[in-house]
Amino acid sequence: MFIRNETFSSFIRNYPIITTIVVIHLILFLWINATLFTNGLFPFGDKILMYGVGQTGQIEAGEYWRLVTPIFLHQGTGHVLFNSISLILFGPALERMLGKGKFLLAYVAIGTLANIATTILTGTFYTHLGASGAIFGLFGIYLYMVWKRKDLIDWASAQMITVILVLGVVMTFIRPNINIAAHIFGLLFGFLFASPLLRHARPFYAIPNDNEIRFQPNRWKRRRFFSSEKLFRWIGWVFIMLVIIGILSRLF
Repeated sequence: MFIRNETFSSFIRNYPIITTIVVIHLILFLWINATLFTNGLFPFGDKILMYGVGQTGQIEAGEYWRLVTPIFLHQGTGHVLFNSISLILFGPALERMLGKGKFLLAYVAIGTLANIATTILTGTFYTHLGASGAIFGLFGIYLYMVWKRKDLIDWASAQMITVILVLGVVMTFIRPNINIAAHIFGLLFGFLFASPLLRHARPFYAIPNDNEIRFQPNRWKRRRFFSSEKLFRWIGWVFIMLVIIGILSRLF
């Protein structure tokens, strides 16, 4: 479920919601930082950050769009890359299983609810931004699969997501400057909403398409050794290893 077998172009075609969200992440990140480091050569980046960041006091004063906009904003390079790679790794199976509309609704709604929890539980001057609450919501949906919908997730994927989730929760409490409320409540809301979201879902490997995402016993016999599909698959493995190494390096 978490290893990509597609080419770059077929990934974009198969997962348009995830592709769009990642592009938004990168465009806004580059725009904000271009403004900060070029003395205004690229205008309005500072305004995007100023009016988009989550700020508890301003949300309480009625600026409710700040419950949504932080989901798409990042400032540090590691922050935007870690969240975007996590979405690329763990989002595609859910986009296929839930459908584009339901996946987008779940992602934004869970991220917004996580930010509402943050607003309720933090002080007036607390600020936050990042997609982590929404991404932990995806982990919550997978956690429900591991617990109640084993028909939707294979054993290896269940083991992998469990390890990543445990490390992610531990890292939430030991790293500085982490929005703990968004992580924990994102996970909780994803778990709570998983049952209705997955009501008509089919296993990822059982969903047909024209790019052979499904398992086929003879698929490797028909591939060239240096095919772009195989390269993209190895990139997927590298991404997963980087995520795990990044988590472990912050733990020890």
